[in-house]
Amino acid sequence: MRFPDPPKGLRAIPWRFPILLYKIGLGKLFGTRALLLSVKGRKSGKIRQTVLEIIHHLPEENSYYVASGFGTRSQWFQNLQNDPRVIIQVGSKRLNATGHRLNPEEAGTVLVAYAQKYPQAIRWLSKKLDYQITHTPEGYRDFAKELPIIKFNAREE
Repeated sequence: MRFPDPPKGLRAIPWRFPILLYKIGLGKLFGTRALLLSVKGRKSGKIRQTVLEIIHHLPEENSYYVASGFGTRSQWFQNLQNDPRVIIQVGSKRLNATGHRLNPEEAGTVLVAYAQKYPQAIRWLSKKLDYQITHTPEGYRDFAKELPIIKFNAREE
């Protein structure tokens, strides 16, 4: 599967706008549906940020799951592969975390659960990003073999 190119320039503004909301203290508007990821740039060494949708959360493990919608070409994903130690912010709570990519079976389980919980969201996203998905549990499992899904194991700062 070919994932779309991450947006650049003016096309990136809508994707970057949620970062501003976190920076001005309005991250709590996202509740537990999104997190602000702060990751060290693999080339610059500077902290880079992006807001990602939380597709699954296990409170008892303090773990959060996200998908790399632009595949392995997402800058944040490449940075994470270089250094998995990150800071995530969920609402107003900042957490040190370590991220790792799920294997295809785990990713399939998480994606099927997300699709069952948010069927309209996955259909909208698949259309917006031009994914060719069969909207069945088997189709989501097949898609999860390509789609990087990351688990962040968090701990209180």
